[in-house]
Amino acid sequence: MQVPIPWNDLALFAAIARHGTLAGAATETGMSSATLSRRMTALESRLGRRLFRHGAQGYAVTDDGAALLVRAGRMEAAAADVAQWQADGAGPTRVRISAGAWTAQTLAADVRQFWSPGAAWIPEFVHCDKDMDIARREIDIGVRNRRPEQPWMAGRRTARVDFAVYGRPGVSGWIGATSDAVSTPSARWVAQHHGADVVTTVNDPRLGLELARAGVGRIVLPCFVGDGSGLDRLSDRIDALSHDEWLVCHHDARHGPAIRDALDALGAWLSSRLSSNTP
Repeated sequence: MQVPIPWNDLALFAAIARHGTLAGAATETGMSSATLSRRMTALESRLGRRLFRHGAQGYAVTDDGAALLVRAGRMEAAAADVAQWQADGAGPTRVRISAGAWTAQTLAADVRQFWSPGAAWIPEFVHCDKDMDIARREIDIGVRNRRPEQPWMAGRRTARVDFAVYGRPGVSGWIGATSDAVSTPSARWVAQHHGADVVTTVNDPRLGLELARAGVGRIVLPCFVGDGSGLDRLSDRIDALSHDEWLVCHHDARHGPAIRDALDALGAWLSSRLSSNTP
């Protein structure tokens, strides 16, 4: 009789497969890279199948790994549903909201503008520059820079987000992103147009803002952040970076009272806030 594979091993496998690196999975799971590597070696041995291709780019799933990831995703979705069921009976429903660094920070700072302690839901903010999986209920609501393409996703446009260059007068150098953090359009824009003039790099744009305030270099910021940052706006709006902002969620989930209330509150506040910052 075969001994069932521990669910936790499959959860660790899924984390590595999603991130593509042990370091990213270690941050998510709280386990060391060495432990994750050892657990995956043991899992591959137990299954008798190779799940990953190891290379300079990290951990890429094999065909067997991709097939297992689909099955592990269903297990994660089931576990998330159980967790949500448990949370629903313990007070306000927790609604997980994912957004990029600046929007997540602003949402947390201004939370009382769209939420109150007496609400039937309570926000949980997740900062992530990559799209988190709504299908597997990694999050309930995402704030994203494009209309959702999947047929099972619902989307609501909030407003237009504009970007510009900010810095201290007379500062000509640029602040870029580290090689592992060039994932946002603004970071790629700086690398493409001003890569030769980058004087230092950061892996979090909020650190770049502090360096720009110190006069180390220029930085590209969304105007809703830059216009109140104490820095000078040094350029016109960068048309290549302007985008519509979308509030997205699963079609099925949006009918739940807590998710519906959260979508309405977030949508109204984001639309009002961003429209007031259009140049």
